[in-house]
Amino acid sequence: MSAKLHPPSKPSQPKSNPLPPLIQTPSGLALLELQGTINLPQSKDGQALSGIEIGRIDFPDFVPDAEGSAWMKRVHMYVGQHQRLTGEVKKLPKAIAVISRRENRVLENSSGTYLEEGENLEVVEIVKYKIMFSNRPEPVGTTNAS
Repeated sequence: MSAKLHPPSKPSQPKSNPLPPLIQTPSGLALLELQGTINLPQSKDGQALSGIEIGRIDFPDFVPDAEGSAWMKRVHMYVGQHQRLTGEVKKLPKAIAVISRRENRVLENSSGTYLEEGENLEVVEIVKYKIMFSNRPEPVGTTNAS
């Protein structure tokens, strides 16, 4: 099996992104690396419940107009009300292209219009940084986690 790969199409409008500019991507994607598993609540039939908040990510040393990368050394992820993971932002040795299946489109060329055929993939994003949490969670009080 083979599929055609296409460059990213222009987003209709940029999405708001709470991440620091260095790790922002136009679609709002970021790569998050965890050592372990996040256990999500499940429905009676064993499916993970959607719409559940896992936690939040904080960049405590990030200052919007400051230069440098010192802020990348400390990132916190609060999971639930009682656990905090401490990590950092790391540059990937090689950028990662995130691809997605795309619906066949009607295209136009010098001989007229035609419908794309076969499997088509599109580059959705190029990710150059990851947020990495490699340590075990620390217990915290509920005031820090909310």
